[in-house]
Amino acid sequence: MQETLAACGGLFLAAFLAATLLPAQSEALLATLLLNGHPALALVASAAVGNIAGSVVNYGLGLGIARFGTRRWFPVSAAALARAQGWYARRGRWVLLLSWLPVVGDPLTLVAGVMRERFWVFLLLVGIGKLGRYVVLALAVDAAWG
Repeated sequence: MQETLAACGGLFLAAFLAATLLPAQSEALLATLLLNGHPALALVASAAVGNIAGSVVNYGLGLGIARFGTRRWFPVSAAALARAQGWYARRGRWVLLLSWLPVVGDPLTLVAGVMRERFWVFLLLVGIGKLGRYVVLALAVDAAWG
């Protein structure tokens, strides 16, 4: 039991970091823990909650990021931020279902904050996408090595 709690805690942290703009990933850890016999439901829940929580951090950053756009140290140009906002506006909130994708998913959650997407809509769509990814991964690991 204690081993499973430690596994879930570590996976939560890895998934949280992977959802922020930091370079990290959690899929390999999830697969390894599944192959080591830890309960799939607990692992998938830990990974999904951690990953969603990391996306909420991005959303929060997005809410406050626009006020820093004119600062010299700001890492994104005003033009790039405007392009991202236009892209999100054209495609709509449903694009948040793709927040699980590598490279583009994390910035999507940040832009949702910039665009002031309703939080409950953000949480629902991001939750569906991220939970779905971990469920599919767990099923694939079980099918391949189970």
